[in-house]
Amino acid sequence: MSSPDPQVRGARNRSTPSSGDGPQGRGPVVAVTGAATGTGELLARRLAASDEVKQVIAIDERRGEVSEAQWHILDVRDPAIAEKLRGVDVVVHLALDLDLESDDAARTAYNVRGTQTVLTAAAAAGVRRVVLCTSAMVYGALPENDIPLSEDAELRATAEATGVGDLLEIERLGRRAPRAHPGLNVTVVRPAILVGGTDTALTRYFESPRLLVVAGSRPTWQFCHVDDLVSALEYAALEKVEGELAVGCDGWLEQEEIEELSGIRRMELPSAVALGAAARLHRIGLTPSPAGDLAYTMHPWVVSVSRL
Repeated sequence: MSSPDPQVRGARNRSTPSSGDGPQGRGPVVAVTGAATGTGELLARRLAASDEVKQVIAIDERRGEVSEAQWHILDVRDPAIAEKLRGVDVVVHLALDLDLESDDAARTAYNVRGTQTVLTAAAAAGVRRVVLCTSAMVYGALPENDIPLSEDAELRATAEATGVGDLLEIERLGRRAPRAHPGLNVTVVRPAILVGGTDTALTRYFESPRLLVVAGSRPTWQFCHVDDLVSALEYAALEKVEGELAVGCDGWLEQEEIEELSGIRRMELPSAVALGAAARLHRIGLTPSPAGDLAYTMHPWVVSVSRL
């Protein structure tokens, strides 16, 4: 997704210039959705402390703790968000429901409608860039995957794993937005397995007394600390990177290394038994993770992080 032509960028009407005035005198005005908690709060705090950012606009359904930001309290699905984005240069959209316990339909409705509304509102408000955050899971975990995958590899995931269907739809909306709204740039950040105070199906894998290993599989593991994700999002907000990029450690770990580092021994099961058990446990409500999550512990999906 290439940068808009400088003449187009300069011709767009803006209610607030992006440099030359304000308390810091330079840098973009950056809006962060989902700024009250989690990664959104960490990013809003980081940007508010940066002398490369003129102002931070924080958007969430409740007010957070970043007092240096200008707060707007609303749901990102509300079309009124367009007015709150007037004068903003870059939007980092982090208002996503990734809770494993959420109702699937409600989670999808929030994630997809919210992203769609933010992209449309950003274009209407004259925002020049939107940064979306999905996951490296969108590449799919497949036995024939290259190790590592290139960042521009085809997205071959399916909607069978927790939340991945939402992420694929967010990616589709991000690809379509610049065509629907010429002059709007979209950057997509795809972190590897996120660690550092996060709760996902993959972090829960390491909370078991034994690490489930499917016989004949060749799992590989690549991690991304939340602080590194925040740094990548900051780079994207400052327009130092663009397009689609993965975020994670440089390299990966094999299953044997994971077991040695964690001190947790494996429990190996035949594929049919493991997949059948995962499906039954999810169906009767004993686990929030569908059987599709198991593929990400079986097959490689590590990604080159060369763009960063």
